Amino acid sequence: MAWLFGDRAHLGHRFVMRCPVLVRAGDPGRDDAQHTHSIPFRRFATMPLTRPPLPRPRGVLAAGAGAALVAGLLVAPPALADGGDPEFLGSASDLGVEVPTPTDVLDSAEAAIPGRWLVQVEGQPVLRGGSGSSNSRAQERVEQRAAEAQIPMEVAETFVAGWNGMSVTMSDADVAKLREVPGVTGVYPVLEVERPDPADAAPEDVYGNAMTGVDQLQSVDGLTGEGVTVAVIDSGIDYNHPDFGGSGVNDETADFPGERVVGGTDLVGDAYDSRTGEAPVPDDYPDDCGGHGSHVAGIIGANGDPETGGVLGVAPGVDLLSYRVFGCEGSSSTEVILEAMELAMEDGADVVNMSLGASFVTWQDYPTAQMSDALTANGVTMVISAGNEGTAGTFSSGAPGVSAGAITVASVDNTHLRSPYATAGDEEIAYAAATGGPEVPTSGELALVSAGAAGSAAAQACDPAAVMPAAGAGQALLVERGTCSFYEKALAGQQAGYDAVILYNNAPGAVNPTVEGDPAITVPVVMISQEDGLALQEALAAGEVTWAWQEGTVTSENPTAGLVSDFSSYGLTAELELKPDIAAPGGSIWSTIPLEQGGYGAKSGTSMAAPHVAGAAALLLEAKPDLAPADVKAAMMNSADPLTWSLVPDAGYLEPVHRQGAGLLDMVGAVHSTTRVDDPSISLGEGENGPQTVTLTVRNDSDTEQTYDVGVRDGIATGHPTYDPAFYDAPATSELGADTVTVPAGSSSELTVTLGEDFGEDGIIYGGWITLTGAEDDIVVPFAGLSGDYQALPVLDDQGMGLPSLGVSDGAGSVLLDPEGGHTYTMQDGDVPYLAYYFGYPVDRLEITAYSINPAGKKKVVNPSVGLIDAGDHLGRSSEPEVWAWDGSYALKNQKTKTVKNGDYVLELRVLKPLGDPENPDHWETFTSPQFTIDNPNPGKPGAH
Repeated sequence: MAWLFGDRAHLGHRFVMRCPVLVRAGDPGRDDAQHTHSIPFRRFATMPLTRPPLPRPRGVLAAGAGAALVAGLLVAPPALADGGDPEFLGSASDLGVEVPTPTDVLDSAEAAIPGRWLVQVEGQPVLRGGSGSSNSRAQERVEQRAAEAQIPMEVAETFVAGWNGMSVTMSDADVAKLREVPGVTGVYPVLEVERPDPADAAPEDVYGNAMTGVDQLQSVDGLTGEGVTVAVIDSGIDYNHPDFGGSGVNDETADFPGERVVGGTDLVGDAYDSRTGEAPVPDDYPDDCGGHGSHVAGIIGANGDPETGGVLGVAPGVDLLSYRVFGCEGSSSTEVILEAMELAMEDGADVVNMSLGASFVTWQDYPTAQMSDALTANGVTMVISAGNEGTAGTFSSGAPGVSAGAITVASVDNTHLRSPYATAGDEEIAYAAATGGPEVPTSGELALVSAGAAGSAAAQACDPAAVMPAAGAGQALLVERGTCSFYEKALAGQQAGYDAVILYNNAPGAVNPTVEGDPAITVPVVMISQEDGLALQEALAAGEVTWAWQEGTVTSENPTAGLVSDFSSYGLTAELELKPDIAAPGGSIWSTIPLEQGGYGAKSGTSMAAPHVAGAAALLLEAKPDLAPADVKAAMMNSADPLTWSLVPDAGYLEPVHRQGAGLLDMVGAVHSTTRVDDPSISLGEGENGPQTVTLTVRNDSDTEQTYDVGVRDGIATGHPTYDPAFYDAPATSELGADTVTVPAGSSSELTVTLGEDFGEDGIIYGGWITLTGAEDDIVVPFAGLSGDYQALPVLDDQGMGLPSLGVSDGAGSVLLDPEGGHTYTMQDGDVPYLAYYFGYPVDRLEITAYSINPAGKKKVVNPSVGLIDAGDHLGRSSEPEVWAWDGSYALKNQKTKTVKNGDYVLELRVLKPLGDPENPDHWETFTSPQFTIDNPNPGKPGAH
């Protein structure tokens, strides 16, 4: 979801670090040797560069069962046969993925909002059996105790139903003290969630419905989702739109509530933006001025006529609830989203769609994930996007999508593209208009000029000085993708005097480029396919070519049809649970948008895949009203179809299971299959637990006996490092309890399967599918695990920049790395000590300790009563290098605050590896900074930063 996700619990300001960096071999998209690094500032509350997987002795799979998997886990399974050495197939960057670098990080939408916190208190929420009145009293006691501890705190919102806690406004410096207040069980940052902004695309959703069998359920079974209520937590819905039963006249106060959009509310108002601190101004009309929510709702339940240009959604008979959590622009926050989730449950939603989230928040205890699980337990089917951080590597999904009970959805590219087009010679050439550029014309001709021969440096136009100037008006520059950004290419063409820039792909597949930047791009920029681009290069070599803009669209087959979209995020969760759960069409989807934006448009993102599943859930509930959320999830996952590996689609491999889940949604099977497996997926944990034997319960609801052949299919495995994962052909070792399983009519049978690995390496995420192949239907149960020892993996990664490192302000809002130390900090105007770091994996706990250094060179802990100056629990892996700043203050055990005296100091940063044992020294990594000096002209006062 291009607009999704982020889990950084940093606070306060954002700083930029500038330092020279050598570009690694294989880094795509860069040809310079020195870059500027944008690094977020973090204070904690709750919650070598490409080191290969660490070797370990072979054949050491333990016999004992480890963490519980599913019902029926057996004790002491046998050791399995050697699975053989994993075959390395290349890294992500080797295979053409534009892996984010410290200078090119995607969707850093994870900023914590300064001064805003979610405080969890003792007691179960109401949906977990707790008492609302007891929870309210517990919150009041915490508020009183915080006041007694002299912690100024203003309560903004209270929650008792799905999550027991409060959203509060308070000083970030007081968070460590608040965590020690009796009755507080967790303090989490309120995270910024960016406004939905999927890439523009251009196909037709009728193809998406056909990919999953939804069209058959509509035409043959007559299913429409009637009687089912679906809540959309998003940017609102344009209920004036005729495809939602509206009048077709743009009027916020008209048509609501209506026959289709039957309820909901606007929690924020048009001007709300969590980034700017613009406060929510709720009203009664959840109209959509952003566009994303209407697009999502159209996929779920639009009821237009495709013959006349309308959109027919997956479940055109559902009742829709709209909860607006975004203003017209900007971002929302997790506290507003929590409120919307509770309202959706209270208003009787059967299904909730959430095409949003905070990426890299992979721990399942973040409040939005907790709330999702509570709603699931209360009978609400939760459908959530997996995230749009696919190029960022593994452990890149986020909350609430990591929720255990939710159906978390990956994106698959649509089969067809409906695109605007131009002609060149006798050929119609479809294109995607670049985001951030001006509107593309629908008439007029330009003479096409090649920037250079295909495959050459000149063709990529990354050196503006080497771009041949336009001979005059009326020319367009043909440029190949690669080496530098789309913006740099467009700017080079614009500065050379061309009236348009025609980009062409350097690999098969559709691309939606962006050319946003400063200075702005003022000439039209479009992207065409590799095939069309090479054909134009050949034609230009033979003579002149005229590019003619056309009105209307053309429909063409998508070369990446049925493959997982390049933006779709990878799991696992920090706890090594398998996510996502299933895949659905999300790449290039045509749907409704607000009338004032044109009424219809196409977008790509896991934001578009989730509503397809939400609508499908409504069809399933119409057909089988008694299904619980877990049954809906199992029916969809059991009947899914595993997908081909998107990076090398002709090699015969299957996409990593921790990127596609069970596979592509198959709704004919989900609705009509009479056999199911209760537990739809298996999470094996880390390999140190040894091979795991699970017992699957196979149920047959038909009136005839069913027999299935049992097998195992393996997906591609991924390995270290997370941000540029290595890919392996690494099949699991497996032992089936039987080659077939027979299930009597109206009864159940049990099937045991033992799964494990013996790769001899730590950190390979492997997995696949247990398959049950029958005469009438096929069933899959996906499984995943991590080889070896999770805690043996390196968490502190140097990123080729020497991280972790001490940092120094340059006085202009930037931070310079200071690996040798020795700087004297005045503690004024941002001149404070910084720690720069990068987490390659999720972190169970982080602790920062300060030591004073006496003249003899001996260390003394600064805060002996507590031992720490800052700490945090359950932090996600980094999406980019980060910075923590120390203003010289620390909280005592009695919760009073002090400031260090002038003198010499060092800082120590310790991280407990994910799921690590805090008593085991081997599960910690430690960085100790070089020595530095504090010389504050106003000693005793914290430094400004």
